[in-house]
Amino acid sequence: MRKKIINDLGLALLRILPSLLMITHGFPKFKNLISGDIKFIDPIGIGDAPSLILAVIGELVCPILIIIGYKTRWAALPAAITMAIAAFIVHEADPFEKKELALLYLTFFVVILMVGPGKYSIDKK
Repeated sequence: MRKKIINDLGLALLRILPSLLMITHGFPKFKNLISGDIKFIDPIGIGDAPSLILAVIGELVCPILIIIGYKTRWAALPAAITMAIAAFIVHEADPFEKKELALLYLTFFVVILMVGPGKYSIDKK
């Protein structure tokens, strides 16, 4: 019983802490989006505005869903894709130290995608 509680708390921490940290990257992008400041990199060739919108979804909207544990696995997928694009396309030519944070977030979101949200979530799986 105690092991199950510790596992559930561990899953909650794995979900909540990286997502809170990710929001600090997504919120400034959201402010740019709502202010009309659409100047943004276009790493996959779909245009500045769509790229910014997708980044806001992956770095703000999905982490909020992950924090509360709602549709957690579905929310982890766009977040992971956003971090994969950041690591392997945006920072492709950069040294490892520049890619490291995106790779770390990518790892967190892939693990969440694989194991789910745990008991302390809206999904409760």
